[in-house]
Amino acid sequence: MLLALLASLPIVLTVVLMVAFNWPAKKVMPLAWILAAILAAFVWKMPFQWLAGATVFGGLSAFNILIIVFGAILLMNTLKNSGAIKAINKTFYGISPDRRVQAIIIAFLFGAFIEGAAGFGTPAALAGPLMVGLGFPPLAAAMLALVGNSTPVSFGAVGTPILGGVSSILGTPEIMAQIEGAGFTRDTFLQNVGIWASIPHAVMGIFLPLIIVCMMTKLFGEKKSFKEGFEVAPFAIFAGLSFTVPYLLIARFIGPELPSLASGLIAIAIVVTATKKGFLQPKTPWDFANKSKWDSSWVGIEEVAATSETTEKEISPFMAWLPYILVSVILVVTRIPELGLKPILTSSTFTLSIKGILGTKLNYALQYLYLPGTVPFILVAILTAFMHKMSGEKVKATWKLSIKQVIPAAIALGFAIAMVQVMLNSGNNSSGEVGMMVALSKAAADIFRGVWPIFAPFIGILGAFMSGSNTTSNILFSGFQYGVADQIGMSRLVILGLQVVGGAAGNMICVHNVVAACTTVGVLGKEGRVIRTNAIPAFAYAIVVGIVAYISMALVPGLF
Repeated sequence: MLLALLASLPIVLTVVLMVAFNWPAKKVMPLAWILAAILAAFVWKMPFQWLAGATVFGGLSAFNILIIVFGAILLMNTLKNSGAIKAINKTFYGISPDRRVQAIIIAFLFGAFIEGAAGFGTPAALAGPLMVGLGFPPLAAAMLALVGNSTPVSFGAVGTPILGGVSSILGTPEIMAQIEGAGFTRDTFLQNVGIWASIPHAVMGIFLPLIIVCMMTKLFGEKKSFKEGFEVAPFAIFAGLSFTVPYLLIARFIGPELPSLASGLIAIAIVVTATKKGFLQPKTPWDFANKSKWDSSWVGIEEVAATSETTEKEISPFMAWLPYILVSVILVVTRIPELGLKPILTSSTFTLSIKGILGTKLNYALQYLYLPGTVPFILVAILTAFMHKMSGEKVKATWKLSIKQVIPAAIALGFAIAMVQVMLNSGNNSSGEVGMMVALSKAAADIFRGVWPIFAPFIGILGAFMSGSNTTSNILFSGFQYGVADQIGMSRLVILGLQVVGGAAGNMICVHNVVAACTTVGVLGKEGRVIRTNAIPAFAYAIVVGIVAYISMALVPGLF
């Protein structure tokens, strides 16, 4: 137990500094890595060769993730600066006068699509102002955009929470040996984690649009009634199914890159078309009370400008959506092996690799043309500059801003993954003790043996709450979750799926996203209220997916 307590110190330090003292990740993670390295060297007696090797491997692995992050940020900034985002926003005007329908389409479906394409807090920051522009109270817009941005998060930024987060455990030779022994390759293992994240997500995703409208009518309606939300239950569930059915199928048959992006696109097309045709539409449109009756806490000091304003250069809706359509098509074409491109892009010809880093068993690979950050994100961002006829000056400013935005993430991710790799590989030591992550996992397994599926998503929520990212939550805790599942004899795939789902639910309340959402709608200072309110659906989400996990393991025994 003493070893487990010592092993927990880097994570405890991270939680305390980020949650209690509100330190940013770029300051906290270097300190956490230093503490992990000191413990590994002096308590676990990890040889310098392994300590340095694990740190270097962590830094290199972070570089792979940062290419995706940079590509996502670059594409989003390109679309903002070309005027495409405003053109996309305009497509949502005039669809329905009913605020409940608008909330479902924008907070859930549009947010899901943007999450799949960009991730990293972008959906709430885009959907919130769009709803304010349509006439929603700013506080409502922030809350609803954050709650809606949960089910899609595990596959955000074309699968980064899984491809960049969960994959951090695959650098450990012992874990890779177990995975390969069970008949998985690296890719098939991550795809299966995605499948077992998508199943509990889909159960909640069907009802999430209904939760959004019920929250809105209860908290911000004139009658303060859940009943007004339930009036659109058939439409809300239809919208949920329009998203979750393709979401499940894509996770199962294609992989973790496309479930949110492609399903968001498909669901927007289905639901907007159905809405315009009057399908399942409420007989009486619902609206907020007159602004004069709004609670003063719903509105910030500054009103956000309506997003229907014209831009200097008008872009047609098709041209505005075209970059995202290209991203989807390129990902499908490059991810299905039968089409012939995947084997080429993942071949040794287009792979940079380092075997046995600093004499350890750690191997690094960079498939630079298969990584979503380069193809399609950076490629489509370059093409968009030409398609939308951006000036050289605007393109230069876009690239400069994107590089500037990714620097804090580079520091935080680099040290976070280095810390986790030190902890995961600390079993390579002269003390004879099990590694730090194994010691932690054993202690948790002893305490929570029978009820871990209920606790597992809350670990993911904690990671997202303190770091502001599902990806970082998965980097911090995937090794721990894998170890606990191994110790208690439960499916590693299902428990890792719960970690991924918990990290997504944590997006509703993570400080980073809440601040971003409140800032963009002009209610900065109301973060505490948003977190307290959104904690209810976030915790309910965690409990439901834990129950789904129990049922899944009972129905499919013997899962790895």
